[in-house]
Amino acid sequence: MKLSKIVIGIISAIAILAIGGYWYVFILGAPQLDPPQQQTNTELKFQLETFNSQAMGKVRQYGIILPPGYEKNPRQRYPVIFLLHGGHDDARAYVDKYAILGILHELYQSGKLPPAIVITPDGNDNRGSSPLYDPDYYDGLNGKIGTLIGSELVQLVKSRYRTLEKPQFWAMGGISSGGWGAFNIGLLYLQNFNILFSHSGYFIDSSGSQNSPQQIVQHLSVEDRKRLRVYLDAGKNDTDFLASTQTFHQTLNNLGIKNVFYAFPGGHGLSGPNVGWNYFHKHLKDSLTYVGQQFQKEMREIGS
Repeated sequence: MKLSKIVIGIISAIAILAIGGYWYVFILGAPQLDPPQQQTNTELKFQLETFNSQAMGKVRQYGIILPPGYEKNPRQRYPVIFLLHGGHDDARAYVDKYAILGILHELYQSGKLPPAIVITPDGNDNRGSSPLYDPDYYDGLNGKIGTLIGSELVQLVKSRYRTLEKPQFWAMGGISSGGWGAFNIGLLYLQNFNILFSHSGYFIDSSGSQNSPQQIVQHLSVEDRKRLRVYLDAGKNDTDFLASTQTFHQTLNNLGIKNVFYAFPGGHGLSGPNVGWNYFHKHLKDSLTYVGQQFQKEMREIGS
């Protein structure tokens, strides 16, 4: 009798842990235990917008953060930054999880990033969002996400907002699978994006070489290679992603493509100053500073 009670107790404990784990991961989305602090006095606003996507055959969402003074300067045009989320995320992730408003405010105030139009697409395919798989950031059986982000949303943003037209003023990057997506899509749409960046992303996908930036980049023309600017980082804890990023960095060097690569402490995870949301919050400052440098260089060349 005593043994059976112990067994029942163990089974009950396991069941409680399983239910708790399911609730934490699948219901809550595995939230960070020590998320980055949100800054409330930025005067920047995040807005969700919708559009009718022909590529996906349904109404889709994107988030937008307009630069300070946008309404007060009706003749000014701005560079554009697309930010792609990772798995089990959506168009709100950069605001709700990575505290992007505070990052943008800090970079604008310091002059490290010129005021820009920031777009956060909903990159989930027709399967929706799940911790069991990453979004398909390409045109495939689960929808034409590549066309939606790389072409359709670009044209929509140009029609709705005052953007600079040249691809030198358009950047796209992402975190984790969003980093892979930014390159997987961006390298196919260099007529729209010349600056690409990734945070602890990967550079080959299980769907094949047609969705591998490592393969795609080697088929670029010499002129496209000259136009491309790349920022890469990876967490030292993310050993597979780190190795993949280092290999891609070496490929870019071999092709003569301008790029920077950093290996930082930490990586994916749920808690710690260099882990998970905190990692991405911290190093988005680095990638967006790099983006700002490229924008400023192009602006100086136009002005000279």
